[in-house]
Amino acid sequence: MDDLFQLTRTLIDIESITPNERQIGQFLFDYLSDLATRFNGKVERLTVEPGRDNLFAHFGDPIVTLSTHMDTVPPFIPSRDDGTDIWGRGACDTKGIIASMLFAAQRLLASGKRNFGLLFVVGEERNSAGAIAAAQMSRGSKYIINGEPTENQLALGSKGALRFEIVARGRMAHSAYPELGESAIEKLLNAMERIRKLPLPVDSVLGPSTLNIGIIRGGRAPNVIPDEAVAEIFIRVVGDVTDLRRQVRSAAAPDAEANEVLFIPAVHLGSLPGFATTVVAYTTDIPAFGSAWGQPFLLGPGTIHVAHTSDERIPKSQLTAAVDIYSQLVERLSQQ
Repeated sequence: MDDLFQLTRTLIDIESITPNERQIGQFLFDYLSDLATRFNGKVERLTVEPGRDNLFAHFGDPIVTLSTHMDTVPPFIPSRDDGTDIWGRGACDTKGIIASMLFAAQRLLASGKRNFGLLFVVGEERNSAGAIAAAQMSRGSKYIINGEPTENQLALGSKGALRFEIVARGRMAHSAYPELGESAIEKLLNAMERIRKLPLPVDSVLGPSTLNIGIIRGGRAPNVIPDEAVAEIFIRVVGDVTDLRRQVRSAAAPDAEANEVLFIPAVHLGSLPGFATTVVAYTTDIPAFGSAWGQPFLLGPGTIHVAHTSDERIPKSQLTAAVDIYSQLVERLSQQ
């Protein structure tokens, strides 16, 4: 599998921080075009916006589609190999997954397997722009295997996301005379204390919702009563959010207002006999695809615990195992 490891490193070494997917898109287009030439397939560029394309290669009418994203978070980190793991930005999220899917496709094609596809999308790390666009370009697939790091286990579900901007407004004054002003920061702190105490929903499969206060900013100077303050919160949700939305807005008032910025629903996913299972807390492109590419499954090599970190890496053993597992999943689902 040395070529698999080299392909993983080659992909890592192509910087593709969102929205800079053009170069890796061209590399994969050329790679897929070679596969299509050798095995009588077809490759399409599916335009998302100028200069950014999803890629779809298919061999016959696709029953199963292997899919993941091409973009990464910053900063760019070049690849290295310590003998056991391959390191670098995107090693597990998701350059190694792309390489495993490509090798699984070659194995399937060499054995005479047809009726499957490969879909690589842009923008997952920011706003799922590629998956949203792909949802309008269905190609008849009945099943989609989405690649994210699950340590090669089928995920039974993934949490969703609910993001708010909490905005407080005040009135500036000289800090020696605070009674003449109105502190937006104090208002924000009051609102955030109430939001932190909210009981969050729990799901029997996905577990508890969790809240992260990711950003707080405000004020003008230490000697000025602040007239503005903002916090950005991110809730990993596990079910219906109707009541939670109301509770967050109510808890923010009267000191601040809660403006919803993003919502991605939680999803429950399929399993198959003989495949190990897990549950993941992160969000994926799956909700953005809707039903356009078929029933979703979620699986990939590597652990999410090192994704988005300076220690991102992927075990070589999981890369090689993923080639087998993706091949088996395509075979199994094609017979459903």
